[in-house]
This record gives sequence, C-alpha cells and structure tokens, in this order.
Amino acid sequence: MTPSLPDHPIVLGHRGSSAHATENTIEAFQLAIEQGGAGVELDVRRTSDGMLVVHHDAVIEGVGPIIETRAADLPDHVPGLEDALDACSGSIVNVEIKNSPSDPDWDPDDDVAGMVAALVTNRAGIVVSSFNPATVAAVGAASPQVARGLLLPPGVVITDVLVDAAAAGIWALHPHWSSLERDTVAAIHDAGLVVVVWTVDDPKMLQLLASWEVDVVISNDVAAAVAALT
Repeated sequence: MTPSLPDHPIVLGHRGSSAHATENTIEAFQLAIEQGGAGVELDVRRTSDGMLVVHHDAVIEGVGPIIETRAADLPDHVPGLEDALDACSGSIVNVEIKNSPSDPDWDPDDDVAGMVAALVTNRAGIVVSSFNPATVAAVGAASPQVARGLLLPPGVVITDVLVDAAAAGIWALHPHWSSLERDTVAAIHDAGLVVVVWTVDDPKMLQLLASWEVDVVISNDVAAAVAALT
C-alpha cells in the first residue's frame, strides 16, 4: 500500500534518529517518531537461520557475518524486522534491502526480497528500497502492490535512469542530495515518481531542497531537520 504524503517535505530518521540513539534500534526508531519524524529508514539483512533482522553492516564486530549467525546469537540491540515494523506502526517505514556482491550475504536469487515483500504486503506506509535494481524488481514481482524505491549513489545522472525506473513501476527515486538540482526534482515529478533524498543534516540544504519541492528527506538528526523545515 503506497504511503500517503502531504504537500510538504517530510522527514524520515536515517536508521532512526541516529544522531541521538544507537542506529537501527527500536529506541532510535521510536525517538525519531517522538521528535516529529514521519517515520524511519532502516536496513535489513538475513541471519543463518533465515530471520530478517535490522542492521546496516553485513558483519557485526565481535560477532561475525550476520548471514553466518543465528538470530538468537545476535546482540540484544539488533531487532528483528517484524519487531521494528511493529514499533513503527502508523508511521512510514523505508525498508532498505542490503544486497551487494561485495558482502558475505550476497543474495543473487533475491530470496530476501521475496521474504520482505511477503512480510510487508498487508502493512500500510511501507516503502521497500535497494541500490540493487534487480532486488527492487524482485520485490515488485513478489508483491506488485508494495511501494518500491530505487536508491541512487552520489554522482549518478538521474535522467539516465528516470525513464526505465518509471516504466518499471518504481514509486520513488532515492538520490543523494548532491545529485539534485531544481530541474532534476521537477523531471522526477513529471515522470510520476516521488523524490526521497538521502542523507541530509545541514539546515540550509534541507531548506533548499524544500524550496525545490522534494517529497521526503532522510536525516540523522530528526529533531533538527523537523525544526529546519518548520
């Protein structure tokens, strides 16, 4: 179910309100919402026993690769994806699937994409994103009604990917703030896509992006970002 957006930019906490709490934890997610964020962005990976958990890096220091570790053996602060979604119920959650060939949990068959799609299909306010276009496509194939976002690295020429993204049914493009200009934002909107910008902490840049009418900004400091946009 596609998230409903207002006519002004909203703030999502980058891994929660990570400037004020340990990133990708229930505490950080709840704090982001308490600070006025419309929701959060978080990262998902898979354990050795097939549980979806929330963590940015593929390897946890002192523990090892998540893909080689049972869920029960992870540190207590690493939440399961389902628990994280429950903690953010009623808010927007951007679920980023980490799937890079350079990581130990590289998932060429996109099994995680199917698992995530199955989990979020009947939940409101969910966007599933990835830097890997094949992973984004796999989410759509598994559950076409799930809103999907394509993450773009810094320096990408957005017009080079815009037409294909729109044709693929992508809901949003997620560019780095440094890749945007006013005309680029307008072009994305003209293609019928939402603009979700990462990761912005500078108040002046937040205000500039708002003047360009971006839809969503992802920020480490939710309280400061909300204040800058108010």
